[in-house]
Amino acid sequence: MRDALAILDDAEARLAPLLREASSAWWESQVAATDQNAARRTRAELAWSDALADGELFSAVARARESSRDGDRRALELLHNLMLRHQLPNALRARIVELESSVDLRFSRHRGVVRGSEVDDTEIKRILRRSDDVTEREEAWAASKTVGAEVAEDVRELARLRNEAARALGRRDWFALSLATDELDEGKLVQTLGAADQATAAPFARWKARLDETLAGRFGCSVSDLRPWHYADPFFQEAPPDGAVDLDPLFEAHDVVALARRTMSGIGFDADGILERSDLFPRDGKNQHAFCIDVDRRGDVRILANVVPTHDSMDTMLHELGHGVYDLGLRDDLPWLLRSTHLVATEASALLFGALAWRRDWLETVLGLSAAEGAALEARLRAARAVELLVFTRWVLVVNTFERALYADPDADLDTLWWELVSRFQGVTPPAGRQAADWAAKIHIAVSPVYYHTYLYGAIVALQLAAALDAQAGGIVDRPQAGALLRAKLFDPGESVRWDRLVEQASGSPLSVESLAGEVARA
Repeated sequence: MRDALAILDDAEARLAPLLREASSAWWESQVAATDQNAARRTRAELAWSDALADGELFSAVARARESSRDGDRRALELLHNLMLRHQLPNALRARIVELESSVDLRFSRHRGVVRGSEVDDTEIKRILRRSDDVTEREEAWAASKTVGAEVAEDVRELARLRNEAARALGRRDWFALSLATDELDEGKLVQTLGAADQATAAPFARWKARLDETLAGRFGCSVSDLRPWHYADPFFQEAPPDGAVDLDPLFEAHDVVALARRTMSGIGFDADGILERSDLFPRDGKNQHAFCIDVDRRGDVRILANVVPTHDSMDTMLHELGHGVYDLGLRDDLPWLLRSTHLVATEASALLFGALAWRRDWLETVLGLSAAEGAALEARLRAARAVELLVFTRWVLVVNTFERALYADPDADLDTLWWELVSRFQGVTPPAGRQAADWAAKIHIAVSPVYYHTYLYGAIVALQLAAALDAQAGGIVDRPQAGALLRAKLFDPGESVRWDRLVEQASGSPLSVESLAGEVARA
């Protein structure tokens, strides 16, 4: 039997160039949704999957994992989990890759229609945040859902195919397989989500009752007449300015990218290389969302975004750079297989940095508000941040509960289930008689499956990290010591440490909903 080091060296030699090509091809397919780029992406992802499907290598990894030294065992565990999802018949693997690429391409190309003109997601969001014309709002909201009709049947088929793959590997369904290979315990996840539901239900209901009274007054209707388009984004996943604080006017004359660069510099992180490689502004045929990608695990880190001069874009840029500086902050001597980040840890970093745009010290130090302006906003900012966490937690509960049901039965009445969950967790009344695949309009359900819980875990850990940095470095904004602590305790280890132990190491305590409960009580 080959020793562990030889197996790991062989795996890196084979996988590293394939990952670089797959990542590069995926990037190109997101910045320009052409048939040519989609075809290149599919070829590259199949080549990557083919290598991970190598049964001989997988067996060698499984054997070596049982007898390896501690130093190699962690890399072997990660490699085993990475390869496990690909131990499938070739035709099934290829079908999943091809269908995912096809669905993703349609999301990037799709534009809704409002008043006879095609509009992108940014314009739809602007209408829902700003327009007082209820007819226009309803049309914009409906336009945001039209992509769901285009992809819904293929998303169901993807769920069936993923389940077939999971069951071939001895798992209940894709939901269970995803958690297992991401080193997440399903029982603990259910327990955590239940605790988050309990902690947020009452404060959310109180806050939303106040919001609904405000919206009813704004739109000249009764509370019982409020519908999804009366809220400020297509999924009610963000706090609307009516129910929190409207910071958009503060950003109208500012360069959001420059502010993000300045923020990172003040904490001791150089973001220039990331930003130079990135694609940051909206255009046709481009992915309408935002993400950060580490192309090669060796420093080629990039961001795709659709920046406009708003507070939401500011939060998004800081969020994505939170991923990026983490990717660049890994210890130089880490082996290739450990030069990655766990989903929970990287989302915690991203959410930690994104939340800076809600803080008085950031608004004064980076944006340039006066101390008097900051003082006038401070109480509202704290309440608004609490509201943001309330609203987002309720939204995560919708998506996670829906995905568990989707993989339990992809052929169920998902249209009805979606609105039952939206009503239950978000308190939003569905449009009368609506029967549409609105659930399929959420891109994560299609192409980033079983991921949304990591946002909630990350938000909880971000609160714990912020408290630790406040105590140890006096804060985050313009605190190089905070950057040094993050490097040493969170970034440096990469995946050499399991995510749960890493969280405790970096924040001083294990993940706990108590931090969330304490924060949302401010709403």
